[in-house]
Amino acid sequence: MIKQSVGIVETKYYTIDKNIKLESGEEFGPITVAYETYGRLNGKKDNAILVLHALTGDAHAAGYHSEKDIKPGWWNDMIGPGKAFDTDKYFIISSNMLGGCKGTTGPSSINPLTGKAYGIEFPVITIEDTVKVQKELINYLGVKKLLSVAGGSMGGMQALMWAISYPEMVESAILIATTSKLSAQGIAFNAVGRNAIISDPDWQNGNYYDKENKPDRGLSIARMVGHITYLCEEAMHKKFGRKLQNKTKPDFTMDIDFQVESYLQHQGEVFVDRFDANSYLYITKAVDYFDLSGKYGSLEEAFKHTNAKFLIMSFTSDWLFPTSQSKEMVNALVHANKDVSFCEIESPCGHDAFLLEFETQTNIIKSFLKDVDNE
Repeated sequence: MIKQSVGIVETKYYTIDKNIKLESGEEFGPITVAYETYGRLNGKKDNAILVLHALTGDAHAAGYHSEKDIKPGWWNDMIGPGKAFDTDKYFIISSNMLGGCKGTTGPSSINPLTGKAYGIEFPVITIEDTVKVQKELINYLGVKKLLSVAGGSMGGMQALMWAISYPEMVESAILIATTSKLSAQGIAFNAVGRNAIISDPDWQNGNYYDKENKPDRGLSIARMVGHITYLCEEAMHKKFGRKLQNKTKPDFTMDIDFQVESYLQHQGEVFVDRFDANSYLYITKAVDYFDLSGKYGSLEEAFKHTNAKFLIMSFTSDWLFPTSQSKEMVNALVHANKDVSFCEIESPCGHDAFLLEFETQTNIIKSFLKDVDNE
């Protein structure tokens, strides 16, 4: 299994020893960034590709942390020798976003001024803020130009922000199952998740890090809500239908009856072992704030100064970030006279298709990157 990937990898850390001015106007620092790299940076320092994770992802995008690891990085099927992001050709960079809980400074990090976790004293952040932090990492790594920035879902939002904020550095952007702004429905689902967390008695206004009990129940429910949006009706029907869980008929109690209930409960339970409740609050809020047309006046205006070639991919069954939202970006790019390619992929996997439909994505991305690299 390890031989089919980039092999054993290590998460590294870089500390930005200065303040970053956030979109809110607040100055914040120092900031430690967790990151991983795969492949080699060439002599011209222009073969780098930055891959950007989705809502609850981290820096561990490919490979394994040890020989005993069972689960590889979150985009292992896409990153490696001969894969979509070919490590024989490209230098791949993946970092944990600002506000996260997997090594990059976030609410669970220690505030050097108090010696305690930031908790909700951590500043409210935006997608633009996390891109500013990533830019500092890219500078530190010596990258002169990014051949591409790529990501699915929230990762696509970050890729969009990269292309807009640093047009001189970004040659191409690969935007998968993403949007230029979160819909009211998307904000509503995030609001339910946040309310589940802050309604948990163990949340204690975000000051739970030194307590025995954590807001696990609230975070678990938030994850359950999120998982519903990642799938689709067809995927749920194929996977679960109305099948009962370990019984032949309903038992007329409030216990779990259906397999889909058991699945969601399991997803919630395992999630609390790897994620921080406060990080979930901050990151979902950053996603809610993301609105390019609101920020720049229109999508066309947002793309006005970009220099990148764009590849936009959507999935037929994705109702969280539907194809119509991808087409809105495509149309704006066309009207702004930008180079854009678009593909809608047939898939029954819902929003999660960007993590699952790797074969089709690989063919499209390899062809796109070949054209970008040969220019």
